Amino acid sequence: MSEFANYRRIVVKIGTSTLTHDEGHLNLRRIEALVKTLSDFKNAGIQVILVSSGAVSAGVARVGTHRPTCTAEKQAMAAVGQSELMKLYSRFFSDYGHTVAQILLTKDVIDIPSRREAAEDTFRTLLEMGCVPIVNENDSISTEGLNFGGNDTLAAYVALVCHADLLINLSDIDGLYDKDPRRFSDAKLISRVDGIDERVLSMAGGAGTARGTGGMATKLRAAQIVLEAGIPMFILNGKEPTILYELMEGKQIGTYFSAK
Repeated sequence: MSEFANYRRIVVKIGTSTLTHDEGHLNLRRIEALVKTLSDFKNAGIQVILVSSGAVSAGVARVGTHRPTCTAEKQAMAAVGQSELMKLYSRFFSDYGHTVAQILLTKDVIDIPSRREAAEDTFRTLLEMGCVPIVNENDSISTEGLNFGGNDTLAAYVALVCHADLLINLSDIDGLYDKDPRRFSDAKLISRVDGIDERVLSMAGGAGTARGTGGMATKLRAAQIVLEAGIPMFILNGKEPTILYELMEGKQIGTYFSAK
């Protein structure tokens, strides 16, 4: 997409399955590659907001316990893992000359005008200061009525609150296919979507991986949210974060959801 040069503020979301190894531990090489690439974007004058999953997996790895089987265990592991994630991000971004800021959100920040306005002010000020806001859902205190239902949806609302020019969803799949590529060898990648209708929604398939909470359905819901606000979105495979350079160079990769 040659218009990438016009995007001055982008939200990048990366999911748990992309951030971690199959065993559930954090993939340090991939995280550092992502940070290096986003730092390069920053150096090129692009403001970056990162929505990062992975807190629960990081917590499980740190404590050395089993995968959470109830809400209380998940919230406890998120509390442990969030600090581990931020420690890594702070160190890696610092190596490339950038400062990070942690923002943890619950759904009421979006729903209550006064809280949403405060969030907008915080994001704007951090970006003006040259910081990289790193956002996650506040899983440790979030309840059913206050959660986003996954970081795909969270990232879409963050793009709205930040008045972003683009949302990039880094996943463990190359983009949207006409059918589930894990089940059908003849599945075809759809390079561009100009509107989300029932036909497109029917391509979503099943749920996400064991380590993640999302799937293509939640990504399409996120696309609906941002497209209605005039913000385009990409779904890309985040296995090699340097793929973002190809996007910047105007190559046709992943699935592009165009906004009217």
